[in-house]
Amino acid sequence: MNRWPPWVDDWLATVVPMAEVLAILGVAWLLVRALAWLLLAARRRGRLAPELHVGLRRGGALLLYLAAALLVLERLGVSRSVLWTALTGFMAVGAVAFFAAWSVLSNLFCSFLIVATRPFRINDTIEVLDSVDKPGLCGQVVDINLIYTTLSDHGEGARGCLVRVPNSSFFQRITRHRGDGRAPIG
Repeated sequence: MNRWPPWVDDWLATVVPMAEVLAILGVAWLLVRALAWLLLAARRRGRLAPELHVGLRRGGALLLYLAAALLVLERLGVSRSVLWTALTGFMAVGAVAFFAAWSVLSNLFCSFLIVATRPFRINDTIEVLDSVDKPGLCGQVVDINLIYTTLSDHGEGARGCLVRVPNSSFFQRITRHRGDGRAPIG
C-alpha cells in the first residue's frame, strides 16, 4: 500500500539520482579546493617547490574529477564492466598514441628532470645558447609546465614578450643561469 500518488515515484526516480550526482560533484569540488589550500599552505611554509605545487595541484584535481566522473556514470546506470572495457580500450589507444608522440614524451620527461634537478627556478633569469660565443635567448622564467618553460624575453625589441621553450631544449643546448640574487643552489 503506497502512501503517496504514483507521480511521486516517477518524480523521485528522477530527482534522487540528480541530487546524488550533484552531491558527488559538490564533494569533488570541495576536495579539489581542500587539496589546493593544503598545497598552497605547504608552499607558503617553504616545504613545497613552486614547480611541484602546480603539478601536484593539477594532477590531484584531474584524479579527483576523474573519480567523480566514474561515480556519476555508475550512478546514472553505466555498468562497471562497460566502464572497465571502455577504460582498457582507451588505455590501449593511449599506449599507441604515447609512442606516436615521442617528442612530446621527451618534453614530459625533461620537465620532470627540471623539477627534480632544479637547474633553474621560477623568477630566475636564464639564457639558452646554441654555442658559447653567440648570444642566445635570454629571459626570466615565468612558468614551468609539462611541455614548455615560459620565459619573459629580455632581448632587444622584444621586452616583455613571452617565449615558450620546449623543456627538451634545456638538455640539448647550453643554458646560462644568471640567477635572481638568491644564494647559489647547493
